[in-house]
Amino acid sequence: MRKDYYTEERLKEMGLNNRQIKAVIYVKEKGKITNKEYQEINNCSRNTASNDLRRLVESDILKESGVKGAGSYYNIA
Repeated sequence: MRKDYYTEERLKEMGLNNRQIKAVIYVKEKGKITNKEYQEINNCSRNTASNDLRRLVESDILKESGVKGAGSYYNIA
């Protein structure tokens, strides 16, 4: 059994914004997130979602599915 490394408190310490924290928690519950789902749960634009998701990938918290465009998603790295 793995310890849950990405607690809300730990994510805040890592400097993530509230949208990104909500997305990581969503991925932990659902297994993955798309850009569209990110936009819906955070009520934000496509560009904001893309920038936030890119930062989560660069921080090695999420990884991309490898699929570009429709069908692409992110899950825990």
